[in-house]
Amino acid sequence: MASSSELVINSTQNGCRIALLRDKNLIEYHNEENANKFTVGDIYLGTVKKVVPGLNAAFIDIGYEKDAFLHYLDLGPQVSSLNKFTKFALTGKHPSYDLGKFKNEPDINKLGKISQALTKNQKILVQVVKEPISTKGPRLSCELSLAGRYIVLVPFSNAVSISKKISNSDERKRLLRLISSIKPENFGVIIRTVAEKKDVAELDRDLRNLVDKWKEGIKILKKANPNDKIIGEMSRVSALLRDVLNETFDSVIVDDKVIYEDLKQFTKEIAPDKEKIVKFYTGKAKIFESHGIEKQLKSLFGKSISLANGSGYLIIEHTEALHVIDVNSGNKSAVESDQESTALKTNLEAAKEIARQLQLRDMGGIIVIDFIDMRRAENKRLLFDKMKEFMKHDRSKFTALPLSRFGLMQITRQRVRPEMNIKTTEICPACGGSGKIAPSILISDQVERDLDFLLSKQNESSITISMHPYLNAYFTKGLISKKLKWYFKYHKKIALIPDSSLAITDYIFTNKLGEQIEI
Repeated sequence: MASSSELVINSTQNGCRIALLRDKNLIEYHNEENANKFTVGDIYLGTVKKVVPGLNAAFIDIGYEKDAFLHYLDLGPQVSSLNKFTKFALTGKHPSYDLGKFKNEPDINKLGKISQALTKNQKILVQVVKEPISTKGPRLSCELSLAGRYIVLVPFSNAVSISKKISNSDERKRLLRLISSIKPENFGVIIRTVAEKKDVAELDRDLRNLVDKWKEGIKILKKANPNDKIIGEMSRVSALLRDVLNETFDSVIVDDKVIYEDLKQFTKEIAPDKEKIVKFYTGKAKIFESHGIEKQLKSLFGKSISLANGSGYLIIEHTEALHVIDVNSGNKSAVESDQESTALKTNLEAAKEIARQLQLRDMGGIIVIDFIDMRRAENKRLLFDKMKEFMKHDRSKFTALPLSRFGLMQITRQRVRPEMNIKTTEICPACGGSGKIAPSILISDQVERDLDFLLSKQNESSITISMHPYLNAYFTKGLISKKLKWYFKYHKKIALIPDSSLAITDYIFTNKLGEQIEI
């Protein structure tokens, strides 16, 4: 059965929240705020503030509170051509955007020095490749590129390269021949994976849009002041839609009329056959609430993450240098024939959830995972292969290493924007705000899971549950209450007792003998 994907967009006072769901499960979450000025892909006219030979890098002023960082290796081979063109454009000597009439300078030496390429106070075109993270300013590159739906346009180059994920040799030759025949001179092209099997009309339209974008940017450059944005990346919503839109996409649902109209027009341009999937939400409940996203956000961004079927849990810790994930087996781990089988099963469940968490939180840099110890080499290999398989849908570049002798797996994942972090604790109503607890919205689910375990797995004949009156009311209210549904499901006696001495997140199970059941 093919998986389905949908994008849910909630407009807020400061911007919008974007959730990407696969089979109703949250796999990506973005919070786009209007105040976030520096986005990956934006091209600025910067000023060289400081050249640092010891770092072989320069610090560039693009208007952020801290100067942005530009390393020599990020200048790109054609930086001399870019600097020459920028100087001509600013002085009006080269009025045309058409690079076919522009004579490129020789490529710079890969092992050269930053002082040979840049001088203090020089005006330079730069592109943001990493947003400001923590105490660091943006990271820049001079290898400019304009991303489209099917292709990426690279000025001052003539190379045509194809995504490695397009493996069919005949298709690679077709795309290479086709793009080489339609691309403008002095523009390189990177062919994206989604271009596979697309006809010349679609690719040509995408190419023309990118050339027009370049043309508009050069018009702005001629009159630009330092720190001006020359070419802006599209909004996070549009960029995400451009990158992930494929045949499995079912719907794009948005609760703001302006964003809805913009997205409908954008979808019509990049994929006319998908225009109908963009829908305007008119429900009474909040859009994230009605799609079950708020609940997933509460449960997926805490320090402790439960695995499916109660087989274990993850502890996720973040430091400035790296992220550490500890895998623990739960007290409801499936009873396998031996300890090794139990460890393998829990580790595989953990690997699946970790792959999701990395993408969801956009965790980057170094990630160290402490899996449950396994002795057999074939099980370690299987876990490593499965981890790579679970991460294959991740759009960020990553490298995973096999398990070390100490049972640790190391992963590096590209980080281009700050890690997503959501507060998942809330003020405890039972203690008047003097402490913090896990989200109370999840307690009802926990009660039902524990009840199912006791009645289905441990075959208790009758259960009494003592709980806070608020929680009790949730399960007993209405003509067809949760309690009544339990009776029809299990055909066993279940008594609920309100107990105001318990905190709202506490509950106690007792059996027919009045003995407390530990879970």
